[in-house]
Amino acid sequence: MKKLFGGLNLTWPKIIIAAVLAGIYTAVMAILPITKDTSFADISISFEVWILFGILIIVNSKTPLESALKCFVFFLISQPLVYLIQVPFNVYGWGIFRYYPPWFLWTLFTLVMGYVGWYMRKEKWWALLILGAMLVLLAYHYYGFLRETISFFPNHLLSAIFCAVTMIAYPLCIFEKKQLRTVGVILSVVLLLAVTVIVFTNGRTSYETEVLSNGGSQGATFDDTYTAEFADPSFGTAEIIFEEGIEDYMVHVAFHKTGSTQLILTAPDGSKQVFDLEVGRDTYNIQKATDSGS
Repeated sequence: MKKLFGGLNLTWPKIIIAAVLAGIYTAVMAILPITKDTSFADISISFEVWILFGILIIVNSKTPLESALKCFVFFLISQPLVYLIQVPFNVYGWGIFRYYPPWFLWTLFTLVMGYVGWYMRKEKWWALLILGAMLVLLAYHYYGFLRETISFFPNHLLSAIFCAVTMIAYPLCIFEKKQLRTVGVILSVVLLLAVTVIVFTNGRTSYETEVLSNGGSQGATFDDTYTAEFADPSFGTAEIIFEEGIEDYMVHVAFHKTGSTQLILTAPDGSKQVFDLEVGRDTYNIQKATDSGS
């Protein structure tokens, strides 16, 4: 680990190659349908892995200027490449670059972060303040991932673990002085415990929406004498409600899980209407099952 955090010879060609590889990998994770709503796709939308890349560049640079420039070039190459590769596969085409401006601002900010971050190597007390800013950002990401994990388990579990592990590892791997390492680990543990308590105190969240309407496009017919349920109860809850806006009945659901299941409507006489349901984090697709009743 010590070689990784200070013993690498990161030449300019290596920085450029690493940037290209990081951009390609991130784009692939964003494109593959199987990675949607998983930890593998998080690299395309959040900072935790990019923080690791930045720190590795910082601690393996010889001067603060070199650190700043290498961080800047790494992100200047990798980030637009992520979007460029997605163009042929995304419904927005070239329009996907609408999501790049915030990342470009962060790329500009890497000049400052790379320069200032290099001074962690001086092992002064204020080095903890520099690292502390990164730890707080990681704790924020940990909060989001852990909240998603307990709500839609096991989504984003690996990302939550990654944040927790790196928060502990950074002070241990960056600093040589025992005092700095100890205080850094204590800060990380306190942040992790505080965030964990907040997440579990607030409880799980859910994705709530209406998936069917009486007489709607899916051909469902029901009223408040029917019952609605998922074939797999772990997906959440379903109930029939009367919607004043359309003056008719709808099926309201609260999803606690992503994946495939079936929604079953049961009439008072026991007959059933069955619908195949694909659930994403904030999307769904429903259609009448081929063997469903009428």
